[in-house]
Amino acid sequence: MKIKKLGHCCLVIEINGKRVMTDPGSYTISEQEMEKNIDIIIISHEHRDHLHTDSLKNILVSNQNAVVITNSGVGKILDEAGIKYKKLEDGQSEEFMGVSLEAHGDKHAEIYEEFGQVQNTGYFIGKNLFYPGDSFTNPGKKVEILALPVLAPWLKIKDSIDYAISLAPRVCFPVHDWNIKIPGIVHRTPSVVLIKHSIEFKVLEIGKEENL
Repeated sequence: MKIKKLGHCCLVIEINGKRVMTDPGSYTISEQEMEKNIDIIIISHEHRDHLHTDSLKNILVSNQNAVVITNSGVGKILDEAGIKYKKLEDGQSEEFMGVSLEAHGDKHAEIYEEFGQVQNTGYFIGKNLFYPGDSFTNPGKKVEILALPVLAPWLKIKDSIDYAISLAPRVCFPVHDWNIKIPGIVHRTPSVVLIKHSIEFKVLEIGKEENL
């Protein structure tokens, strides 16, 4: 599996000869709009750092065969924007273009009570990678590669580390870290702690395709 991090939570994952993009949001507009040959676009939830509808429209102009996969909450926004999508929610699984997807979870991690609370769906991509969106959802199965959120108003770095330890992936890499220098302070602590639990914490270089 090859993964290219465009920034924050926008990834391009190459699997089974297909290219899957996650969460094209407001922090990575220029980078995500340059991508070609995208087959699948996954959107975990509706917050702007994960979904920028105008940018998504531009991506779809350049990638007209791409299918958008998301949940009902995002679907309402896409309906209003005239963007077609396929719904895949908690407990559902389906294969798209030879890529298996499983949906896990239904809620955004709590920021404060109901503030910012929206539907969030994590996605198991293929057999190895779990992308949780803005949550600490446990998919209830072995995770080999984990996209690990490390910086947000809904987490402490301890939460991220404990989450990774609980899932015990072979390797995890940081996401949700757009506004810090890479590598930064929120990357150092997990790298020191997780290796003691036989988990590699790999900071991806922005824009570079890496084999995981």
